Amino acid sequence: MAMLEVKDIEVYYGMIQAIKGVSFEVNEGEVIALIGANGAGKTTILHTVTGLLSPGSGSVFFEGKDITKVPAHKIVSLGMAHVPEGRRVFAELSVYENLKMGAYTRKDKNEIEQTLAMVYDRFPRLKERKNQLAGTLSGGEQQMLAMGRALMSHPKIILMDEPSMGLSPILVNQIFEIIEEVSRGGTTVLLVEQNAKKALSIADRAYVLETGKVVLNGDAKDLLNDDSIKKAYLGE
Repeated sequence: MAMLEVKDIEVYYGMIQAIKGVSFEVNEGEVIALIGANGAGKTTILHTVTGLLSPGSGSVFFEGKDITKVPAHKIVSLGMAHVPEGRRVFAELSVYENLKMGAYTRKDKNEIEQTLAMVYDRFPRLKERKNQLAGTLSGGEQQMLAMGRALMSHPKIILMDEPSMGLSPILVNQIFEIIEEVSRGGTTVLLVEQNAKKALSIADRAYVLETGKVVLNGDAKDLLNDDSIKKAYLGE
């Protein structure tokens, strides 16, 4: 059984159909990439999976449970975390306070402290800046904070929306190394990313979206060498 299964979802913004019968699955331990041009529907799919949007039709299953109508805050407590596009950190709160917000669904203080220590270990910069206001961090540091905050909920699966957006090439490499570390640590990853080459280089499998439809899917390494993908997304 897949950890996450999306079946034939259709999503509308008013009269405009953004997602047209999309299906995919994510198995435990995998890194799955959703790639496609701007406006292909990648973010809309993540918002639908995490309960921020309701599909007009279709279903979303998490660990065999139908979560299509479950509100977003309850989905977090089931073990799903979302790192949104544009970071969305709490600018007026400190780094430490942002991280603690990520653990709001958890009750065991000792376990929360253990997770905080793990996050600081993975992101030493956040430990150095723990008392600094999140709004004063650089873009790369804010991305690390958004990822660290998501990890504080101790998720089974983490959904990442455009983690490399607006970052320098060196920071992009760092962020992707961290995503690989998160995966090796046992967290399943669903990655939405415009940098198709980077996404395919770390993913197990990938789905290619065009105008709200899945037009191709398969082993990430195969897609990396697919001529049509190279031409459309890799600039080759």
